[in-house]
Amino acid sequence: MYRSKLPREIILNPKSGGRIKFALVYPNFYQIGMSNLGIHIIYQLLNAMKDVSCERFFLADELLSIENQTPLNKFQIIGFALSFEQDYFNVIKMLRAGKINPRAAQRTDFDPIIIAGGPCATFNPAPLAKIFDAFVIGEGEVILPPLIDEIISAEHLPRIKKLEKLSELAGVYVPRFPKKVSRQWVKNLDEHPAHSTILTDDAEFNMYLIETARGCGRHCRFCMAGYCFRKPRNRSLDVLKAEVRAAKKFDKKIGLMGAAISDYPQIDELCDFILGEKLPMSVASFRADSVTENLVKSLAASGLKTLTIAPEVGSEKMRRVINKGITEENIFNAVEMGSRAGIKNFRLYFMVGLPFEDFSDVEEIARLSTRIKKYCGGRLTLSVNPFVPKPFTPFQWSPFAGKKYLDAAFKILRKSLKSVGGVEIISESIRSAQIQAILARGDIELSEIILQSESERDFRNNFSLDKEKYLRGRDFAEELPWDFLNQGFDKKYLLAEFNRAKDLKSTPPCFDGCRRCGVCGE
Repeated sequence: MYRSKLPREIILNPKSGGRIKFALVYPNFYQIGMSNLGIHIIYQLLNAMKDVSCERFFLADELLSIENQTPLNKFQIIGFALSFEQDYFNVIKMLRAGKINPRAAQRTDFDPIIIAGGPCATFNPAPLAKIFDAFVIGEGEVILPPLIDEIISAEHLPRIKKLEKLSELAGVYVPRFPKKVSRQWVKNLDEHPAHSTILTDDAEFNMYLIETARGCGRHCRFCMAGYCFRKPRNRSLDVLKAEVRAAKKFDKKIGLMGAAISDYPQIDELCDFILGEKLPMSVASFRADSVTENLVKSLAASGLKTLTIAPEVGSEKMRRVINKGITEENIFNAVEMGSRAGIKNFRLYFMVGLPFEDFSDVEEIARLSTRIKKYCGGRLTLSVNPFVPKPFTPFQWSPFAGKKYLDAAFKILRKSLKSVGGVEIISESIRSAQIQAILARGDIELSEIILQSESERDFRNNFSLDKEKYLRGRDFAEELPWDFLNQGFDKKYLLAEFNRAKDLKSTPPCFDGCRRCGVCGE
């Protein structure tokens, strides 16, 4: 453990030396990037390799590494962690600021190898295919070690030969050598610890992060993470207890990370253990149908003032469409648990513009919110955002709702809730959601426009951008830009789920021995 060059940062497992210099880049500000557990995991993974020395970069006026103030173009490998589509423009900005050609085809043997990983790289690398040399398709713990070994063994080769060798690795997509690529994922999480490896008071979430589980088996039809991170996997309670013990000396709040913390089978025991160690705790998310009294009391005892619940929709019809798997009773039970624990304020997450939705379903969001406000008594915040269709979900063929419809939907909500005191509505702009929708389902042609953009404004105003081409619904027989990737299931499975949504049929969660989607049959 040592203090880094940042005065408020401690690196738990420092590394010095290593002939392969790897730049780990989060294309946004330090405060946001250091709250991303993936950055901690990959940083530790790379620096545990004998021949690798990893340093971090974040979006800043002066683009130098955090560790040694090294320029970006002095590294042999540059790996970008891509969690959000809007960060694509920061990739271009940072490459140019680092004096690296953002166009992959124009780089020479003297330039670094530029790699992308993270959720965005895994579900659709097509719109970035002219920018990156290679993409990590899946989870870095199983892909990066052989990738680094291959780069070391190919050091003496020309750039094109290096890329050809990388293209032969499982879970690596190289646009210069296109092929079918299968997602790679960790089978046993206990073999790969995932917790904070750098402590800082300047992160957006000032906590010691610990991953309890990965993936989700709930089959929510709008959620890319629920499909691209299957199979759902839990860490053992003993491993999590050991990680909490290791964190105790730093006296920070424990932040439990996972798709739905309340789905962790031993969540009550884990909460009791954390509080027994005299540590406060927080959670990334929980589900209204699996949240326990003990979890809510533990959060309240840790100082939580606002409980967050994600109904996503307001009507029973739309709950069936998206396969959320919760009822109004579950939602009110969660609110009641919070109220009994002394939590008075609540935040609810909703979407509008979903497939098969109409204005009566939007009105149901207002009715549900009104009833919850009367029930809880405190401040109620509604985070309502336009639905963005994502690849590898049953709604990947759906159109992005038009601006006219979305404007009307938000008007209905605001008008219906205007007379209800203590309710705040916040939302992402329709324009930003449009950009996200275009980027999420983009093709290789979109790379050209991204290459010309360092901001959403540049992108939006590019005369070559055909918005309707990307916002429209897709034909079921149409070849999609991400079809060359194999997530472990095929389009027939997703199409069947789309039809079940149309017919208002539910799909049960994953269970041991299930072979429905194909992931667990690999």
